[in-house]
Amino acid sequence: MDVFSRTFLPAAAETGLAAQTVSRHLPVFRRCVGSGDATILVTRCSRPDHPVGGEYLMLLTHRRLVVTQQTRVLHRLRLHLNTELRELSNVTWSPDPRHHSVELAATAIDGIRERFVIRMHHPKQVWQLDTLLHHAFRTRLRTPAERLVATIGEPSAAARPAVFRPAAVH
Repeated sequence: MDVFSRTFLPAAAETGLAAQTVSRHLPVFRRCVGSGDATILVTRCSRPDHPVGGEYLMLLTHRRLVVTQQTRVLHRLRLHLNTELRELSNVTWSPDPRHHSVELAATAIDGIRERFVIRMHHPKQVWQLDTLLHHAFRTRLRTPAERLVATIGEPSAAARPAVFRPAAVH
């Protein structure tokens, strides 16, 4: 079993995601993340600037941030964001223990500012998520050797697209 598989399911279980939800989103995440990348967080999130946009699921690894969206009406899955952490700029997060939530914001390489709200069940979880985000975005060194985990038969990180966004339909 590869690193991603060993770490994904425990991370999803830790946030209380249903097995059906996890299995539905897993193929999309699998296409975006290399087998040698460990999962840090898998959780539901919402977008405060698009409250009726459907449900979002966020995957944070040591190297990537991937967000999928499931539409409300037809329950179709689509990839909302797929980017390497080092390509995100102006990453901020605001813990709010009163509302049991953390708002995460970052600017993607294409200049679009993304905002997500992650809701927790208990105020203690808010501070745990704050620590996790601090480790992922602030204290972790980002050397090329650290980002590269060589695995046989896996395409290099450079071969994957930096950011995937479907064309907007107006």
